[in-house]
Amino acid sequence: MKLAMIRSNPEVPARPAVVLSGQRVVWFQEILGSDAPTSLDAMITTGADPWLEQLRSRFLVGSYPGSTFGDMIFDAPISFRRNPLCIGRNYPDHAQEAVRSGLAKTVNEEFPMFFSKATTTLNHDQGGIVAFQAARRLDYEAELGVILSRGGREIDREHAESMILGYTLVNDVTAREVQQRHQQWFLGKSFDGFCPIGPVIVTRDEIPWPVALTLQLTVNGEERQRFHTQDMIFDIADQIRWLSQAMTLLPGDLLATGTGDGVGRSFTPPRYLHPGDQVEIVCSAIGRLRNWVVEE
Repeated sequence: MKLAMIRSNPEVPARPAVVLSGQRVVWFQEILGSDAPTSLDAMITTGADPWLEQLRSRFLVGSYPGSTFGDMIFDAPISFRRNPLCIGRNYPDHAQEAVRSGLAKTVNEEFPMFFSKATTTLNHDQGGIVAFQAARRLDYEAELGVILSRGGREIDREHAESMILGYTLVNDVTAREVQQRHQQWFLGKSFDGFCPIGPVIVTRDEIPWPVALTLQLTVNGEERQRFHTQDMIFDIADQIRWLSQAMTLLPGDLLATGTGDGVGRSFTPPRYLHPGDQVEIVCSAIGRLRNWVVEE
């Protein structure tokens, strides 16, 4: 299933829905009645798996023509309970870009490089990415996002998939000059709105494990990135295993699993984003995450 938080118009709160083919949605309340969770956050915190079972079983016996979503607005499918958990230089070609540009000495395939972004980076499909005066070297990074339905510690590879609610698209927007100036990644990746996600969550049963997807990013229609998730240095199971050795993972955590080559910084000269640019991330199994760069 494809799950989303959708507004029928800008004046009303977003509601959880199942997205169907043919630009149709069915609201949770139509399927589950008055007891339906009022958001995907609420579904996760009260136990996602039972809710998903109810949704699937009722779809099998019911008929839900749905509403055409046309001009409806897709909010971020989840809020951030805590900082998104991210991994850097997790694709060989992107790691080599960092070596060539002098940002790294070698490609590290022994230990993953984790970092995070502030919760205030949350953004959504069609949301504006602000070109702040303090962040003029604005770069894009297409990533597969993994959303956890359950938490825990010391999770081994064999149990990693069972922790996953589903998958979404992430743009790990970065202010490169801030990232380099401060000699760490948190501040340059944590400007407000620097983490668009969405437009939907595709539940894990829809995507075979291990995950093998192609992601493409374009700027103003020009392809800049195209990469395959099977090329990760540390795959999703590895990321869950490493993270859960150090911390208790929480239901609703977002894992941003790394980007491929072709980021703006890698070009000669660099090709950073500017106000008016349209950035799109596309994955056939998930959909299209589209954002515009706007002046501060």
